[in-house]
Amino acid sequence: MPEYDLPVRLPDLRGQDLAPKGVSPLAAATEWVNTTCPKCGGPAKRDTDTMDTFVDSSWYFLRYCSPGYTEGAFEVESVRRWSPVDLYVGGVEHAILHLLYSRFFVKALYDMRLLNFVEPFTALMNQGQVINRGKAMSKSLGNGVDLGEQLAAHGVDAIRLTMVFASPPEDDVDWADMNPDASVKFLGRVTRIAADAGGASAAGATDAAASGDVALRKVTHRTISEVTRLVEGTRLNVAVARLMELATAARRAIDSGPGAADPAVREAAETLAVLLSLFAPYTAEECWELLGHPASVAKAGWPAADPALLVEDLVTCVVQVAGKVRDRLEVPPGITAAELRELALATPGVSRTLAGRGIRTVIVREPKLVNIVPE
Repeated sequence: MPEYDLPVRLPDLRGQDLAPKGVSPLAAATEWVNTTCPKCGGPAKRDTDTMDTFVDSSWYFLRYCSPGYTEGAFEVESVRRWSPVDLYVGGVEHAILHLLYSRFFVKALYDMRLLNFVEPFTALMNQGQVINRGKAMSKSLGNGVDLGEQLAAHGVDAIRLTMVFASPPEDDVDWADMNPDASVKFLGRVTRIAADAGGASAAGATDAAASGDVALRKVTHRTISEVTRLVEGTRLNVAVARLMELATAARRAIDSGPGAADPAVREAAETLAVLLSLFAPYTAEECWELLGHPASVAKAGWPAADPALLVEDLVTCVVQVAGKVRDRLEVPPGITAAELRELALATPGVSRTLAGRGIRTVIVREPKLVNIVPE
């Protein structure tokens, strides 16, 4: 086509039968396909196989930087500001070809001086797949799992949480070993914590959290610190485990501790809602509403851990004789090796075990371990 006749616009085929019948769907639109040759004026056919799907998928991430831009494929300055992509997540089978073609496109665009980087993705993580009874799901094996049925039975949050909690993202998940009911119960516990805290105190009461139960506040802020680190390191299953520990501590504080009205309980409930929104967004929204906040929990911002609440007052030191535990000590985390050695040698368990025997050496790994090797 001569340039003055471009662009060639596709026909409006809504409601038409575009069954491929051995050709591409567009080729079935014969009125559009049959045209006149711009050179000789004779009958001609339009080519309906001009673009491979990888042409689109090889550069779409650049378009995300300026989706409203109308003067070209992407705005150069926006792409230079936002790109390259920080993390690429994809299965091994998909990523192989897509990475090849997208890298080719970016290197070509770099040579055209449209980009100032030559690699489109800074880091790559290949996630595992969901298998069943040790094998990939397939119709021939008859081991497929109906996702629709699972979602209807347990809810999308529980299914997502089950998969995230099952293993690190890069490992396979065997659905035969999964238990979505456990996730349903956990999400129910979190919702009840939010309901109890929301019913006992007013929204915004976390401003007074400093006056709340110190033990629970330490668990809450340690959870914030650890989940932040774990999510950034893509250890998502361990992050979910930390949320479960926080839920247990909050429930204990409500049932047998300071009670639901304690500001530390509300702080824990709000922290659970915000952190859980990464994995179970629907439940998190419900909890946020139960706590008296307007939608959406996604706008709440990520909580920050108070460094003062991350300091452990005492840690447990295990005292061993010849590798066997004989006593335990509660010591400050900053204790020196010499101080810890002296305390360990004076414990009743060590004195009773040695019973006058000599000591060959004492191995100290302050503040958590002392191993005494007798002669």
